[in-house]
Amino acid sequence: MENNKISVGLDVGTTKIVAMIGRKNDYGKAEILGIGRAKSLGVHRGVVNNITQTIQSIQQAIQEAEAESGQKIEEVTVGIAGQHIRSLQHSDYITRANSELVIDEEDIDRLINQVHKLVMLPGEEIIHVLPQEYKIDGQAEIKEPIGMYGGRLEANFHVVVGQVSSIRNIGRCVKSSGLELEGITLEPLASANAVLSQEEKEAGVALIDIGGGTTDLAVFKDGIIRHTAVIPFGGNVITEDIKEGCSIIEKQAELLKIKFGSAWPGENKDNEIVSIPGLRGREPKEITLKNLSKIIHARVVEIVEQVYVEIKNYGHEEQKKKLIAGIVLTGGGAQLKHLKQLVEYITGMDTRIGYPNEHLAGDSDEEIASPLYATAVGLVMDGLKRQERKRIEKAAEKETVEDVEIAAAPIEEEEVLIPPIKKERRSFLDKLTDRVKDFLDNAE
Repeated sequence: MENNKISVGLDVGTTKIVAMIGRKNDYGKAEILGIGRAKSLGVHRGVVNNITQTIQSIQQAIQEAEAESGQKIEEVTVGIAGQHIRSLQHSDYITRANSELVIDEEDIDRLINQVHKLVMLPGEEIIHVLPQEYKIDGQAEIKEPIGMYGGRLEANFHVVVGQVSSIRNIGRCVKSSGLELEGITLEPLASANAVLSQEEKEAGVALIDIGGGTTDLAVFKDGIIRHTAVIPFGGNVITEDIKEGCSIIEKQAELLKIKFGSAWPGENKDNEIVSIPGLRGREPKEITLKNLSKIIHARVVEIVEQVYVEIKNYGHEEQKKKLIAGIVLTGGGAQLKHLKQLVEYITGMDTRIGYPNEHLAGDSDEEIASPLYATAVGLVMDGLKRQERKRIEKAAEKETVEDVEIAAAPIEEEEVLIPPIKKERRSFLDKLTDRVKDFLDNAE
């Protein structure tokens, strides 16, 4: 059955690697068939720094997901994040040779391709070019220019830039794990698709995805993504701080953080104490919860403030750009107690925790709808969307062939020709995926 093709999201994170298998159910929701996870050892701050270890972790996660779902995995959609990702605003224009003709797809492609000629720093490449709004002959705030007349077409773009080598390394790991790359997506975008509702994106919202190694930000307003940023700190630095501050080993620090950690120090009484077994015959250590939350608080404040700077960079303080829906927190780091209150206190913006159940089938496992899996769910959805698009394109090609045959027959006066279905413009990510694929094929 062609309809129920599976899609696999592969979230290569700093702390964990998750492989998630899903398909669309009859109601158009994503049904998760299986999930596999492995400890991620070869990734630092969202960037692969040990290919061999990453390949092993990917294979482990994939095998686990295959065993749970009984499906064979061949293609995956992966996410890219990491400290090398930055975004910039850019406006560009084209002058059209003939303003008597309406603006069509090709004009927009020409404009977007022009943005791709921007000169980047060495080793950087444009990952995404997202048009914000268009101007035609000086008339501003046009959302959809296709079909309008005009000589000068200009647009503001949100351009996301990343390091080619990092993206290729991820491609390399996937390929060496015996998998095909179905698509590449920016992780903040994937998480956003999984946890945000359309109303929030319209009203204006900032999605903060706190991962192990990085914190990703995506800002939406009027349904369009307006700003993205990756901040090179996440849950792991909090664990590091606890480890240093309490002189304990990492495993214990992580457990302390998860079990007793809180982002709000006023919460704990002075006499609340946790005892931690000493190493190999040493005395146990006693740690007050107040101290623990002070350590966590200091680091979380730092992360949140950096994110808030990015939200202000987008222009949240201007009336027109105000983010009415406030902030949505997701990712593993969003499970920290009292984080919501702290974020509201620092930013003064409404905050909620985002669970990736926006598009999941109703009977999904509780575990999957945890903020921990937001990116993985988003990647699965992205893969499903991509398959849908390919299907529509195939159907459109078939129809075009039939159209040509109809057109070849003599037309009676009254007959009206049906225009061929408009092919969706390929997103730059599809082109990027192809480029990474080509590069890997030639590099073998």
